[in-house]
This record gives sequence, C-alpha cells and structure tokens, in this order.
Amino acid sequence: MNDRRPPLWADLPPEEHEFQYNPQRAFPNFADHQAERAPANAAARANLKSHLDVPYGDHPLRRVDVYPATGAAGPAPVHVFFHGGYWRAQDKENFAFVAKELVARGLTTVIANYELCPASTLDGVVDSALAAINWTCRSITGYGGDPRRISLSGHSAGAHLCGEALAADWPARGVDPACFRGAVLISGIFDPEPTIRTTVNAQLNLDPEIAARHNVEVRPPLVDCPTWIFAGGREPWQWLDQSYRYAHHLHRHGRDPEVHVLPNWNHFDIIGQYMDEGSPILRAALASALGKEGR
Repeated sequence: MNDRRPPLWADLPPEEHEFQYNPQRAFPNFADHQAERAPANAAARANLKSHLDVPYGDHPLRRVDVYPATGAAGPAPVHVFFHGGYWRAQDKENFAFVAKELVARGLTTVIANYELCPASTLDGVVDSALAAINWTCRSITGYGGDPRRISLSGHSAGAHLCGEALAADWPARGVDPACFRGAVLISGIFDPEPTIRTTVNAQLNLDPEIAARHNVEVRPPLVDCPTWIFAGGREPWQWLDQSYRYAHHLHRHGRDPEVHVLPNWNHFDIIGQYMDEGSPILRAALASALGKEGR
C-alpha cells in the first residue's frame, strides 16, 4: 500500500504556484533591492583588500573572490558565501558587501561564482559549488585562511548549495568534514521539484530525475555542524514552509538547527542584513565561524 501523500503544492492553480515558487513574481520590485545595495557593494569592491576572479576550475564561472581578514594575527577563520539567482542568474561581483563586516571581524571571506543554467545543468551547478568549497579547503592557506575552520552561508539557490554541501560525501573528495564549523541558510529552496511547474524552468530545464537527485530535504546530512535557517516573514507561505521542512529533516537526523522567520523582510532585501552589525543574520554568520564568541 502506497500511503505517500501528494506534496502541498500539487493542487495549486498555475498562477498561485508561480506566486509561491517564483520569488520574482511575489516581489516584482526585486531589482530595486540590488540597486539599493549597489553603492555599498561598489565601496566594498573598491576599498577591501581582495584577490578577484581566482580560478578553481576551467569553466569561466568557476571563479571566486577572496577578501582576507583584517588584522589577523594568524590563519583566519574562513566564510564562503553563495549568491542566489535560482541557479540561473547573478554574479559574485554584486555581493562584495557580504564581506565588509565579516573581514572587519576577522573572517577571510570567499564569495563564489558557480556554473549557471541553462548553459549548465543543475548537476553542473552543484558540482561547481562543491568544487569551490574543495578549492577553499585546499588553497585558502595561501590567502591567510585556516582550512580547519570553514563556515558557509547562502541565499535562495545559494542556501540550496549549502544544503548540498551538508549532504556531500567530503571524505570521498579528500576533505575532512570536521573542517566545517557552521552553516547559515537564508530563504532557501531545498526541493527543486516544484520549480518544474514555474516559468523559471524554461531556463533551468529540470526534470523529475535531476530534481530528485538534488532534493536536500530527503538526503541525509553527512556534515554535523551548527546550522541556522532564516526566511523573511513576508515571503509566500509555501516558500517559508520549505525552511521548516528542511529544518525538520535535519532534526530527524540528529541535528539541532536554529530556525528564524524575520518579520517585515522579503526574499530580496533580507540579505542586506549582512551590512548591519546588529542583525540576526550577521550574528549567525559570525557565530558559524567563530562560535559563541562571534555573536
């Protein structure tokens, strides 16, 4: 007897499904938020010490920007950030602002690009993100970072890529998973399957098989580190539900994630919290790298 229940989104009308699972439909002024951050982003790129477009593979998007920690007396903890864009858009150069407060507090920060659809499949997107982390583990000593103290964060599709990192078999890649000290997942999509029914899939070319391979709601986490999960209180309820489902999944596997829904924030302005020294997300990013003393 098959008692598997249909997913919550199975009977949504097309327009409602699009609203729930396409953040640009829910927040049509999405571009305004990047424009608001542009001056701070430009200032970070101009003023922070950096190593830009460092390759971690042959593909032109397999590049990272490294921002060394300010005033570190020895090897610094490392924080790796993955941007959003629904696996098919955006670029690391728009997220230098993430590094400003982190490097000032002693974290060497890596802002990663990764392969994008439709030129690559979601398989290639995920493989490139994991390769960026692998490069960080193997090479960050050359930039003043400590490969034994790596934390992760990501927004939207970037949060999914952090979920992939938590589910990855790192020993098979030659990496000791004990190096991962924490992860911060913001407004993530953790099961790609509902995306198939959105207009975004015209660029993603997802099918049920590839979506199932990258559903981190069902794959056991193999990395055991403190995890914070955030979402904006103004996001559509089914998008919010993904964060709770993923948190329950981690809990079922013996993890104890912190889950926070932040009132009055939406899918696109929430990452502005990296620029606010008192914000919950910045405090979590610091704690993920430094432990309780980073809060």
